[in-house]
Amino acid sequence: MKEYSDRCGQVGFNQNMNGFRHVQTVFFAVFGISISAFAAAQGKISAAIQPDAWQIVELANQARAAVGAAPLKWDPALAAAAHQHCLRMAAEGPIAHQYPGEPELTERAAHAGAHFSLIEENVAQADTPATIHSAWMHSPPHRKNLLNPEVDHVGIAIVASRGTLYAVADYERVVAVYSQAETEATIASLVQNRGVKILRDPSSARLACATDEDLPHTRSGPQARFVMRWQNTDLAHLPRELTAELSTGRYREAAVGSCSSQTDQGAFTAYRLAVLLY
Repeated sequence: MKEYSDRCGQVGFNQNMNGFRHVQTVFFAVFGISISAFAAAQGKISAAIQPDAWQIVELANQARAAVGAAPLKWDPALAAAAHQHCLRMAAEGPIAHQYPGEPELTERAAHAGAHFSLIEENVAQADTPATIHSAWMHSPPHRKNLLNPEVDHVGIAIVASRGTLYAVADYERVVAVYSQAETEATIASLVQNRGVKILRDPSSARLACATDEDLPHTRSGPQARFVMRWQNTDLAHLPRELTAELSTGRYREAAVGSCSSQTDQGAFTAYRLAVLLY
């Protein structure tokens, strides 16, 4: 016995490097199949993994490998969120992505401690792991979620009730969690690699980060000749505009500051930064 529909759920967050544009796409899906809860880290089998769950993981990662996508790793926070929703599904009977009075997917995952820039969900009701995987793979929107190369972690939960299995699979692209100092150090290293000295005091850059207004002129100290503010989930690259400015060779020093994000990214994890060039 299996139950499914042709809708599927994905939520994504992206910020334009050179501004603050909130892009969010949502298409929700209900699909019934089965899975079991498991616990694994960095793609390795854990003694806590139930056999049917591990079968689903193996099948999913085999399918991903066939299309050149990296294997999914386990996120215990995401699994906790999936488990809470799975319990609700088993109690309600008909499967769904959200029930009356229940937070939506992004809120559930964030509340459980997951940090992400993209999150997707497949839900299911069925009898066997093989049926689960086959049904998802034969449903275009669910297949897209499962094989999405942009997601890198998964949390899965399963609850047996009324002679069937209720399952939730949440997929995400994880965002690393950094402190303010770690965030600034990461960006400072990228700027320094461009031949610019980093000032030790980040206060001016933190002030610039916390506002979109022009910085006040002061009588003491140099004035920044260029100010770059941006918000993103990726700390591995500098914005193109900032990279181009650094490439001119006109600057000798820089201040780097981070602050709380100011746009409404909801449960998505993002970093807001400012770089002042002197």
